[in-house]
Amino acid sequence: MLENIVHYFDTIPSWHRALILAGGITFFWLIEGVMPLIGFRYNKWKHASINIFFTVTTVVVNFAFALVIVKASDWSVKHSVGILQWISLPLWAQMLAGLLLLDLVGAWFIHFIEHKIKWMWKFHMVHHADTHVDTTTANRHHPGESVFRAIFTTLGVIVCGAPMWLVMLYQSISAVLSQFNHANIRLPQWLDRGISWLIVSPNMHKVHHHYVRPQTDSNYGNIFSIWDRLFGTYQDIPVDQLRYGLDVLDDRTDEQLAYQLKIPFDGAIKTDY
Repeated sequence: MLENIVHYFDTIPSWHRALILAGGITFFWLIEGVMPLIGFRYNKWKHASINIFFTVTTVVVNFAFALVIVKASDWSVKHSVGILQWISLPLWAQMLAGLLLLDLVGAWFIHFIEHKIKWMWKFHMVHHADTHVDTTTANRHHPGESVFRAIFTTLGVIVCGAPMWLVMLYQSISAVLSQFNHANIRLPQWLDRGISWLIVSPNMHKVHHHYVRPQTDSNYGNIFSIWDRLFGTYQDIPVDQLRYGLDVLDDRTDEQLAYQLKIPFDGAIKTDY
């Protein structure tokens, strides 16, 4: 079973990866219509259009970095560089440890840094500017932020010593779970809370999209919730107390593409630092 997974992700066609991305958004988009967390009064297609634009730019940046990541993985394996190359683990443990490490460096750590470094935060503000968080928000990243994340993914591959099958598995799970925890869906509270002990649940991540600190600076995780609990960045407030967006931005600008693209370069926009 595990060997089949390894083989599949070691040879996964590009169109399968595209299908995973598009299929995840479509699936959670439909679920949002059946069991929404918040009954948004908005033009869902208009809202999605700006987020899909940023999804496309994210895909373009990731494609540009694809060869770099492949080379980093091949180099790490060939020269026995990285944690997984230094220790001998059974396949299941290698898979779990690799996913944890890639999630820590390639998602949690860069996300944490973006909230702490002023000029990086201004790129990340575009993601937080969305006042109607739904599954399309998952890939709402300024192209500059997509570059940051691609660099840290590459760094994570080297630190981990991850073979390419593991990188492809991680990126596929990461994409789907990001769509899941951003989705505007209401799960039974017992289920959402139970899920949040292992992976980032919708309610857990929605706290991160609250418009003011300290909630904005919490729950950085993408796949695993363990990192926020371990590093003391976990926050839990009732979802009915949440308000999306940022207190330093005008909510009316969240669907203005030109405005969003220039946020990182607009000195008039406060960063609250």
